[in-house]
Amino acid sequence: MRFDGKVVLVTGAAQGIGKATALKFASEGAKLVLCDVRLESLDEISGELIKTNAEFLNYAVNVVNRAQIEAMVTDVLSKWGKIDVLINNAGITADNQMLKMPEEDFDKVIAVNLKGVYNCTQIVAPVMVQNGSGVILNASSLVGIYGNFGQTNYAATKWGVIGMTKTWAKELGKKGIRVVAVAPGFIGTPMVQKMPEKVIEMMKGKSPLNRLGTPEDIANAYAFLASDDASFITGTVLSVDGAVVI
Repeated sequence: MRFDGKVVLVTGAAQGIGKATALKFASEGAKLVLCDVRLESLDEISGELIKTNAEFLNYAVNVVNRAQIEAMVTDVLSKWGKIDVLINNAGITADNQMLKMPEEDFDKVIAVNLKGVYNCTQIVAPVMVQNGSGVILNASSLVGIYGNFGQTNYAATKWGVIGMTKTWAKELGKKGIRVVAVAPGFIGTPMVQKMPEKVIEMMKGKSPLNRLGTPEDIANAYAFLASDDASFITGTVLSVDGAVVI
């Protein structure tokens, strides 16, 4: 069990990559702190975790709201005394071409995907500094590296996450904390699976592997990067994209 006794916090844990990540870490012995914008959205994963006898805590947290994050961290520390791994997975989209994008759609994506990562990290990192160790994993995207039609706001946040990752790796490394970003490609999340079949086939065709990634593919990458097997990996971006761009 690579994470036996470790406390792992996953934002946006209710579905897709967040859910797969929580289940992966639970299978390897972690104590889980799971948060999503609505507490009831965590019901499904809670039922699955109960069957595995995993220890977990659920919180309704909007990563834009610092007071909610602070209350969650305070409660976790009162129960478990530490946070070993932070996975900044929560994110949203509000796609449109730049010339047609409403300002409010730009602002809300920036708030969740960029400021939310900053908020969670700034509040959790001091806990890791006090413990002298920790791993922070940030969800970037292939889109953050190469851009994508109709995703000005999303691409800006995911590129910004890479910049923060590299900066924090330099700032926190001497304090025993590693910081890494993961850039998924086309992943078969519930949202993607609802797309028209021709769009899904187009996505598959962009990879030499001729398939979409699975949420478990990303969860496995997070688990590796959070483990001692990756103890000399920090400040970088791991693309998990099936070689969509090579």
